[in-house]
Amino acid sequence: MPLTLKTVPCLRDNYAYLIHDAESGRTAIVDVPEAAPVQRALAQAGWQLTDILITHHHDDHIDGVEELRAATGASVWGARADRHRLPPLDHALDKGDVVTFGGATGHVIDVPGHTVGHIAFHFPDSGLAFTADSLMALGCGRLFEGTAAQMWDSLTKLMALPDDTLMCSGHDYIKGNGAFALSVDPDNTALHDRLTKLDTDRAAGLPMAVATLRVEKATNPFLRASQDYLKRIHFKEAVTDLEMFAYLRGLKDRF
Repeated sequence: MPLTLKTVPCLRDNYAYLIHDAESGRTAIVDVPEAAPVQRALAQAGWQLTDILITHHHDDHIDGVEELRAATGASVWGARADRHRLPPLDHALDKGDVVTFGGATGHVIDVPGHTVGHIAFHFPDSGLAFTADSLMALGCGRLFEGTAAQMWDSLTKLMALPDDTLMCSGHDYIKGNGAFALSVDPDNTALHDRLTKLDTDRAAGLPMAVATLRVEKATNPFLRASQDYLKRIHFKEAVTDLEMFAYLRGLKDRF
């Protein structure tokens, strides 16, 4: 049975994600920017939190972990490489590890770039991936600690997932990301269609940080760095995919 997904808006523009396994009754939250909205969502759903999954160490993803752990007794999972700057971990994870969650299995993907210890969680049977600040809706995370080569490698790993995977990212930056995407890929029909729907989707209460990988591949400029036509728009000579990605990331930093 697929996991049930519930998005939880937090802070000004963050998202946390509840996943629930109906058979076992286990419920996890992916990242905890703050505890109160998560607790309200749990109460509304009638779920008991059992697990907390952390993607990376930034405060706007972990500030509510200790309060939520104290209130629920949930076990905390996070990257072994980052354990020195995460809340105390009950389960330290390495790349390639598997998280057994009731009847579901989650795979740990190492996705450095935004930070060097960033991980993502992929639940293939439910078609869900939690990418936080690596792959984002119409964008990717700023390179605070890692390199362009690390981030491009991370995005390449995520692009290898099935196209119908729902990519759940950490922030609603889609308005700014969309404006940037349009500036560098102005003739992209799929991008225009996606941007046209944004206001309607927001008014309907749909989460702005969630889209299928298929949609991201068609509209996210950082996933399109290998496209020859996009390279021709910006360069008169051949460049590698990595060079194109680094160029786009630099443009976005100054946008």
